[in-house]
Parts: sequence; C-alpha cells; structure tokens
Amino acid sequence: MATDSSSQIYHERQKLQFCLLHSLNNLFQKKDAFTRSSLNEVAEKLVLEEPNKEKWTPFSVLFKPHHNSLTGNYDINVLIAALEDKGKNVVWHDRRNGASTIDLDGPEDANLMGVLLNVPVRMFAGLWKSRHWVTLRKIGGVWYNLDSDLVAPEAFEDAEKVREFLDYMIGHGGEVLLVMNNK
Repeated sequence: MATDSSSQIYHERQKLQFCLLHSLNNLFQKKDAFTRSSLNEVAEKLVLEEPNKEKWTPFSVLFKPHHNSLTGNYDINVLIAALEDKGKNVVWHDRRNGASTIDLDGPEDANLMGVLLNVPVRMFAGLWKSRHWVTLRKIGGVWYNLDSDLVAPEAFEDAEKVREFLDYMIGHGGEVLLVMNNK
C-alpha cells in the first residue's frame, strides 16, 4: 500500500475500544457523523426492542447487551442499526466467495459506499483476544485503508490490491461487510 497524507481525507485515530465509532466516522468522512452518545442511544434502543431481554445484574451497568460502557466496544447490531438510521444497508459478504465477487471498480456514487472489516486482534503478548473494525473507502477514485490504528490513511495501488488485502483478512478470520447506499 502506498501512503497518502492528503489533508482532504478524514481519518479518525483509535481511542480505547471505540474502533466502531472511528470506523463509521471514517466511512462517512466526517467528524461526529456518529458520536459515543448516538451509538449508546442505538444500543439502548436495541435493548428496548429485544424480545428476550436479559435480567439485570450488577454487571449490567458496565456490560450491556450491545456495548461495553467501560471500554466502548460495540457489537454488530449497533453497526447495522446505526447505518440503517443513515439510510445505508449492510450486506455480510459470503467469505466462501473471496473478494473477487465484490464490485470495487464502480464509480464512487455507485451502490457500494465502502467496506467494513471486523478482524481478530491479539494484545498483551497474545493474552487478550478481541476484534477490531476497519474501514476501506474509495475517495477521489482511489481506495484507502482508513484503519483507526494507522497513523494516516493508506492508499491502495488499485482495486486488485484491495481484493488481495480483503482475501488476506478473510483468510485470517476477518469478516467483510459491504455498506450499500440505498437507492
């Protein structure tokens, strides 16, 4: 990947476990497209709508069904509901097909807004296993890796390099979600 330090690209950096928040803001290329407060509201709404509500325990204050209040870690349900609230549709890519079936070559205003990855990570010498959200987005005709753990966005040479990256991530346990514009 080639590095591009263009100031026209919005890139939010990682804080605590708010990678879903950062990924969404990077996807929308806008600071505060989503906030902790707005994602917390989505998570609370999901709890109210849940048919099998969990019983309250002393841990419920920190470890809520759809997010961890202490670290900020949100689950896939919050992602999908938050994107649907913005008029987007999320399609879970069938990993058995690889990245070759994803149309990355269309124009930026096409149906595909961007790609979100949920990848496994190990921290603290492998003692802590978790997952991390990563955004890929086409901006100005170039695909970028907008991972909040990166110092700056990284440009891909072409769509084929994006597919190679996606196939690598799929091969290492990553899940690929396609964010679609509703038309």
